[in-house]
Amino acid sequence: MTEIPVPKDLRRFILTSVESIPYLEAMLLLRTEYNAPWDAARLARRLYISEKKSADLLRALQAAGILVFAGQSASSYCYRPASPELGTMIDCLAEFYASHLVEVTHLVHSKHDKRAEKFANAFLWRKDS
Repeated sequence: MTEIPVPKDLRRFILTSVESIPYLEAMLLLRTEYNAPWDAARLARRLYISEKKSADLLRALQAAGILVFAGQSASSYCYRPASPELGTMIDCLAEFYASHLVEVTHLVHSKHDKRAEKFANAFLWRKDS
């Protein structure tokens, strides 16, 4: 089975803006319930992760301009991209991810693999050192 290449603009967005698969899943999950408030406990139950991890994801998504605080609570969030362009890019990502999960997942993981490789290479002994 051949992988479908990720479109350039979507690839750039994933590489620069998607930190991890849980981050991606949280973003897309909140997108599906546009006006529903989400807190760490609710997200943790849906993604099968700890409340601490889900609280971190919610804060990161809010800092990225993808979520806003829901009402008076600083621990409850709603999906509301900061710009129409960001919303459109997330819509494109959701559509592509629905039918090309493997390609998107590989791309997200490749970013982390490269970071790990760079870190490991920093400890290699070289002849010229």
